[in-house]
Parts: sequence; structure tokens; C-alpha cells
Amino acid sequence: MKTDIWSSRTTFLFATISCSVGLGNLWRFPYIAGENGGGAFVLIYIGFVLLIGIPAIMAELTIARRGRSNPVAATAGISLAEAGHSRWQIIGWLSILAPLIGLSFYAVVSGWALEYLLLAASNQFSGISHSEAEAMFANVLASPTRMLFCYSLVIGSVAFVVGSGVRKGIERVSKFMMPALFLLLLGLAGYACVVGSAGAALSFLFEPDFSRLTAQAVLMAFGQALFSLAVGTGAMLAYGAYLPADTSIPGAAWTIGLADTAAALLAGMLIFPVVFASGLNPAEGPGLIFVTLPMAFSEMPGGQLFGTLFFLLIFFAAYTSGLGMMEPFVSWLEDRPRWNRRRAALCTAVLIWLLGLAAVFSFNIWQNFTPLDMIPQMQGRTVFSILDYVTSNLMLPINALMIALLAGWVINNKQMRIDIGIHNNVSWFVWNYSIRYLAPFAIICMFVANLWE
Repeated sequence: MKTDIWSSRTTFLFATISCSVGLGNLWRFPYIAGENGGGAFVLIYIGFVLLIGIPAIMAELTIARRGRSNPVAATAGISLAEAGHSRWQIIGWLSILAPLIGLSFYAVVSGWALEYLLLAASNQFSGISHSEAEAMFANVLASPTRMLFCYSLVIGSVAFVVGSGVRKGIERVSKFMMPALFLLLLGLAGYACVVGSAGAALSFLFEPDFSRLTAQAVLMAFGQALFSLAVGTGAMLAYGAYLPADTSIPGAAWTIGLADTAAALLAGMLIFPVVFASGLNPAEGPGLIFVTLPMAFSEMPGGQLFGTLFFLLIFFAAYTSGLGMMEPFVSWLEDRPRWNRRRAALCTAVLIWLLGLAAVFSFNIWQNFTPLDMIPQMQGRTVFSILDYVTSNLMLPINALMIALLAGWVINNKQMRIDIGIHNNVSWFVWNYSIRYLAPFAIICMFVANLWE
């Protein structure tokens, strides 16, 4: 039983919002929206957030607050009470192992953001061409020493904060970084709209062209909604265990969901005005931030300051998400006999760091090492790509599906309504229908599509 709780509802929201607003919003959302036609994709994405994502957050927070323990113990206890066995604790195991594996490669990308923050601050983007921007990124990836330094710094600093505790560590950092993140996001988006092509960006993001929308794009929009909201990652199960009893779960879930979506849309209004003003391709893909934008920064007024603040924003978002990804495993270890929080955080950091070495080396000395070529879905994938695929396409969808089934079909329906605190009959019908039918159907479709891609 967790005795520590967030000092207030506001600090809980700061922590959970800063956890959900990460690279999924600022890196992944803009390039996926760019690849899938903009407005139509954005509209479908928002629909999934409202109809499935927010109800799923309610389910996770309710399970977490009822369990009041680490994800494994919480789900085991609820499973035993509701189903007469503890098999549903598989949710807890996935909720501590998926973020553990995920952080091993997520911290690598966070390290890139830190590296580019230093490059921008030292005016390395000045006058850079597209080929030079590509070469700069290639040089970063080709140097295991540079990548390992930034990666280790990210892991070590995350472990220090998590090891300091909920109130003295995660809460203190989140209270500073979350407001700073949104202030940076708002300021940079406003400046980008002034100096860039705001009209073209607005048209691209908010004028849907459904002729460009494919079935695969719809599934990607759903996957992006789950990924961005941190559904199934274990973060909500871990953070929700410290949730004060008088906090409204529907209110918290709506606040988290809307704030996360606003961050994604603001990221689009930050990036696409710059992209269109520079005559660049919005469908550039994963290289949009690390290749295309540095070139655009070099050509815009105040580009050095804008670029520095932009990569500071990316780093803040990645870092606070890293806190939420490390917490579930630390919470589980902390509940073992003779384990304190600092030792648990140190051990977790070492495990992640060792696993992540293979992800770091995937871009240089092991770039041709594809160990699972015998599996069709894994052919040609480096270790970094394998870790990404296994967590994002397998573990997280399975976990999200099982959370929906536990909340919708296993836990007593009347008790679930009381625990969530939904009083309106229409709202309860929507939540119930979403968790019981919409979420499982959409997750199964996405899971099958991922297996066949």
C-alpha cells in the first residue's frame, strides 16, 4: 500500500501531463500528420482521443487508485478480488517491463535532443544546407561516444529525480518543467506563426482532405492517440497509485487528455509554419526535427534563439516522460523487502543503461546487426528498431487491450462506476460502451495491422 500521495490535485496533473506530453507530441505527431495528409488525420486523431483515449485514462487511474500499490501488486489484488484469481496481474508486469524497455531507446532520442540543444546554442545551424544538415545528423549517430555521453546523462539524471521520491523528486521537477514546457510551446508557436506561413499551416492541419486518408492512416491515428496519452505504458498506473482520494478521476482524465492534445496541435503550429515558409516537405518523416528544421532555423529571423528554445522544449518533453517511464519499475522494486527508493532507482537505471547500449550502437558499430531476421516482422531491424517495435506495436497494444477488458468486463460494473465517480447516466453509457466495445475492437484492429505490416 502506497502511503505517499501527491501534495495536491494540481501537482498530480502537472506530473501526469508532463509525463504524457513527450516526444509523441512534439516529434512523432507532426511527422505522422505530415505523412498522412494533415487535417483528416488530425480530425480522426482527436476523435480517438475523446472517444477512447480519455475513457482509457479514467480506467487506468481508477485501477491504480483502488490498488494503491505498484502496478503488479495493484492488478494482482484487483484480479483476485474480482475474478477469484491473480492472472490479470499480467497487466502489471507489462506495465513495468514495457516502459523499462521503452526508456532504453526513448532515452537515446532524448540524447539527440540534448545534443541538438547544444548545437543550436553554439550556432551550428547557421547557413546549413540540406545535405549538411543530413551530414550533421549522420555524424551524431555515427559517434558512439557522443551518443553514449548524452544517453548516460539522460538516464542518470532521470534516476536521480525518481530516486528522490514522489514529492521531493518527480513533483518538484514537474512543477517547474510542465509550465515551462507549455510557455515555450506557446511562445515558439506564436513566433513561428508570425515569421512563417501560418495560413498554410492552419489549412494543412485543420482543413481535412478525406481523399488522402487510408485505413492504415486511421489505425496510425489511433495508435498515436494511445502512444501520446501514455495509455498502457504503466505511467498512469504508477502515478495514479499516489492519487488523493478526493481527486475527481473524470476531471483529471479530461484535463490530461485535452492538455496533451493541445500540446500536439501547438507542436504542429510551431513546426509547419516554419516548414511551409521554407518551402520544405511536411512529409519528411522522422528526420523532420533533426534534419529539416535545423536548415529552416538557419534561414529565419532569430533562428539561433528559436532553434535553441525549440530543442530545449523537445528535451523538457522527453525528460519528463522519462520520469513516468522509470517510475513503474522503481515502484515495484521499492516494494521488495530491503529495497529503498534510491537503491531501486539506481538498479533500474543500470538495467536500462545496459539494455540501451545495444540501441545506441544500432546507429554505428552495430548498424548492420539485425539479430531477428528469421522472423518476418523483424527482418532488417536493428536492435533499436526491434526494441521500438516490440514495445510500441506489441506490448503497449496488448496491455491497453487487457486494461480495457479488466475495467469493462471483469471488475463489477457498479463498483467501477462508483470508483470512477461518473454520476451522469449518458456519460456512464459512453464510458462503458467505449471501454467494453470501441477500445477492444480498435486495439485488435491495430494489433493485427501491426503484425501484417
